[in-house]
Amino acid sequence: MELYDFITAAAPAGLFPWTAQVEAAERFGLTLGRVEEAALEQGIMPARYQRNRQTITVGNQLRLCRSCAVIIGSGGLGGYLIEELARLGVGNLVVVDPDIFEEHNLNRQILSSPAFLGHPKVEVAAARVGEINPAVTVTPLQLSFSRENGQGILAGSDVVMDGLDSIATRIELAECCRGLSIPLVHGAIGGWYGQVASQLPGDDIVPSLFGNWSEPKGVESQLGNPSFTPAVVASLQVAEACKILLGEGESLRHRMIYVNLLHMEFDEVLLEPPLAAVGE
Repeated sequence: MELYDFITAAAPAGLFPWTAQVEAAERFGLTLGRVEEAALEQGIMPARYQRNRQTITVGNQLRLCRSCAVIIGSGGLGGYLIEELARLGVGNLVVVDPDIFEEHNLNRQILSSPAFLGHPKVEVAAARVGEINPAVTVTPLQLSFSRENGQGILAGSDVVMDGLDSIATRIELAECCRGLSIPLVHGAIGGWYGQVASQLPGDDIVPSLFGNWSEPKGVESQLGNPSFTPAVVASLQVAEACKILLGEGESLRHRMIYVNLLHMEFDEVLLEPPLAAVGE
């Protein structure tokens, strides 16, 4: 029996069960991701994504399956970004972070636990994705992002997610994305507050947000970070990434959402497009 015949026979209601996906991978010597892609190519939705169907078509689920997202930072924001992108079905994730989990991470970083103290964040992230969606391929890179290695890390990706806490590195990331014409979804948090914006090819928005900031870290070093702020901001970032990958909806291009959870306010801030983007 050919792979496509197997998938069709296993999905009479148009949903491909996980147990059948695992069996197909073993029988035909394929990765779980390739089997998932084959099902979607036939217009059959893997059953794990059935609650996506009213929001995301089978064709768009296939686009997500074939997409690659790079997450820079796998801490407060990054952990939620990784979790949600994997559950959404983005097929390839590259996770970049040089750090290990420490005790001060436990209050907010979803991938952290006492059992993982001292473990590299990227290795824990890869293991977590393997638990929740083994069809997703994860490339863990335990290193610091920089202008020097940025092109090699980002090349071939479809969207980049900002989970950083260093202003200087964030600006270098934005510059690399601009040079490679890769969309960047920016997120930052501090205390009750956060912000989200998208820098699309041709734009230079993110550096302008921090042009007058002289400290190496953002306001989180002064305001702290409770558990809920990274969850909210990361979810907004993933929604932005999903729209960008699928070419749907209206992105936050030249706009920023400022989140004030203390007073439960979400404000839109218009960002002046830089000269390089005018007329595009």
